[in-house]
Amino acid sequence: MTKNRIILGLTGSIGMGKSTTAQMFRDLGVPVWDADHSVSELYSKDGSAIAGLSAINPEFVTEGTANRAAMKRAIAADPNVLAQIETLVHPLVRASREAFLADHADDDLVVLDIPLLFETGAQEQVDLVLVVTAPAAVQHARVIERGTMTPEMFEAILVKQVPDTEKRAQADFVIETLALEDTKADVTSLVEELRGRHA
Repeated sequence: MTKNRIILGLTGSIGMGKSTTAQMFRDLGVPVWDADHSVSELYSKDGSAIAGLSAINPEFVTEGTANRAAMKRAIAADPNVLAQIETLVHPLVRASREAFLADHADDDLVVLDIPLLFETGAQEQVDLVLVVTAPAAVQHARVIERGTMTPEMFEAILVKQVPDTEKRAQADFVIETLALEDTKADVTSLVEELRGRHA
């Protein structure tokens, strides 16, 4: 860990506004590493995970890219498949994160955007944790409005995530993501506070 650099872990349950908040950090010139984007790159055409996925099951790769639908079906049929995929992917994601941190060794503040921060124990890799939150009704409405999942799918995801109340209890900072301008003001204030620790 670079001396004096602050590594801020950003997390929040599905539909809490984490991606929007991450972009606010970028807009303020703070480098952000996105765990989901890292996985997408690994799964993209000729990505680093493709050969390994094909070795687990040839159906997991279609035209050089990961076939997530086939992976989901296989995991549903055999939970052990998930462990195989995680054994392959987690080290690659960790390498991506470490490369990002090395590239930004001279920055005073960087953000690691990790949806499953607490679920994977990644809070041990950061200095401070920011949890974004919103009332449960707002969270539910946001997710359903996306049109990408049913209420049942949403509930199934929630069950697997650390509850919002527990995340907030373990956080160093909590930002509520109701009004966009209020969230932006809170993010700006937090960046100023953290950068001020180097002044």
